[in-house]
Amino acid sequence: MSVKAQEGPLLEVTTLKKYFPIRSGFFKRVVGYVKAVDDVDLHVMEGETLGLVGESGCGKTTTGRSIMRAIEPTSGQVMFRDPKMGLVNVTELDKDGIRQIRRSMRMIFQDPYASLNPRMTLQDIVGAPLRAMELARGSELEDRVAEMLRRVGLSPEYMRRYPHAFSGGQRQRIGLARALAPEPKFVVCDEPVSALDVSVQAQILNLLQDLQKELGLTYLFVAHDLSVVAHISDRVAVMYVGKIVELASTVELFTAPKHPYTEALMAAIPRPDPRPRAKHIVLAGEVANPANPPSGCYFHPRCQYAEQVCQEEAPDWEEVTEGHFVRCHRARELELVGAVGMV
Repeated sequence: MSVKAQEGPLLEVTTLKKYFPIRSGFFKRVVGYVKAVDDVDLHVMEGETLGLVGESGCGKTTTGRSIMRAIEPTSGQVMFRDPKMGLVNVTELDKDGIRQIRRSMRMIFQDPYASLNPRMTLQDIVGAPLRAMELARGSELEDRVAEMLRRVGLSPEYMRRYPHAFSGGQRQRIGLARALAPEPKFVVCDEPVSALDVSVQAQILNLLQDLQKELGLTYLFVAHDLSVVAHISDRVAVMYVGKIVELASTVELFTAPKHPYTEALMAAIPRPDPRPRAKHIVLAGEVANPANPPSGCYFHPRCQYAEQVCQEEAPDWEEVTEGHFVRCHRARELELVGAVGMV
């Protein structure tokens, strides 16, 4: 998890939004929007892993796919330093530009069963991006597929087999080989271990870290398991109802959180030794509706520290200490409890 020094971030996201229209009536008129990603700001330095964590449905996957242009963002900027194209705004690229940027920006999907075509062999699956980008053909293509399979811990002898012959962990290795085949710089890992057994999770996480060091990769690691995030991430961004509410180094976030929602997530982490009593936090109510979020701070209806200002004014995204950003009116005065021993 070493961060390579450079002039600026490899990826910088500014005021990214993705709104899905709500249609109603015979003519399917737009009557509102689901604010799945709402004004997201983050950056990722070359060689680091940024963890993106939050409850299911908070917009993590939509954020990753919007950055990749797998779905079209509503607005915002995604600036990426491509080795060949230079600094580009991914949101403004045309079809040909997207095709070129796909070599440097790749994605690993959550479900290792649904993300692989059951009618294609491993050679076809891993070689697909190489053929599409015209990077290799013939015997060279076969050699590169074989090398990629070796890197992820699979035998090249499996190249003629189909996905049904492999376990979940092996399938995720195949998906990883496919993503890394064009030699990208940046990879969005969309909950790549959540569908796997715990023992297999550890193998895949260690493989991701080994490949990062070996190939100089940069990760945006989307997850909801805080123990996984603590293990693999250099920095962590916490998301709630489409907004990033806190971003800091992994050590600082887990030891000294500044947002009440982060504190509540930390309190929910299972501990191997239950004897040291952790602070018990029960969040009132339900997660806010992204189609009709509350006024002010989206978290205020569930926050035990909320005051009048939290109901009336949306908090600014501010840097409270160096590299530690938070969206909370009371961030500078609250003394919150982290997850000691996790990092």
